[in-house]
Amino acid sequence: MGYWGYLVVGRSARPLAETEALKETPGLELRRTAPDGWQVWASEGSGGDVGNMNTLAHETGAPALFGYVMDSHCVVVEAAAPESGAWTTCLARGAMAGYLGDDGLTVDDYFLEPADAAERAVAWAAESGRAVPAGPLLAVLSADPDPLAENLFYDLLDRLGVVPG
Repeated sequence: MGYWGYLVVGRSARPLAETEALKETPGLELRRTAPDGWQVWASEGSGGDVGNMNTLAHETGAPALFGYVMDSHCVVVEAAAPESGAWTTCLARGAMAGYLGDDGLTVDDYFLEPADAAERAVAWAAESGRAVPAGPLLAVLSADPDPLAENLFYDLLDRLGVVPG
């Protein structure tokens, strides 16, 4: 069985787990830190809720990003920034398709397509003070997991310029 849980990314001078947006989240554990106050926290498990990324972005004054890893097969990515707003996409689209119900909807009905997500990610990174090209982001957003989807998530953070790989 693979990893199930949330990965929460944000920038703050204090631990993200102490923010109003996340203080009620059970079991948050610090996974990584990076320059400029960037932090990656994890909340393991297939249930529960980690709060609202829009709230976290507004509270910290910096972009925030949540990744919900599903059995290490795929990741739902939710991102928000104080000025550029929120967007949602996924990593490992082929695997994500297997998690959707039989209601006739596809991955593209639920999530931004990779090219659109890459453009939104460029704006997200710019709001965090990083100038990043869309091409490397598009490559990650279009990739299959090799072998774990959470590795794609960390690749995305690296391409966004916030948490080096």
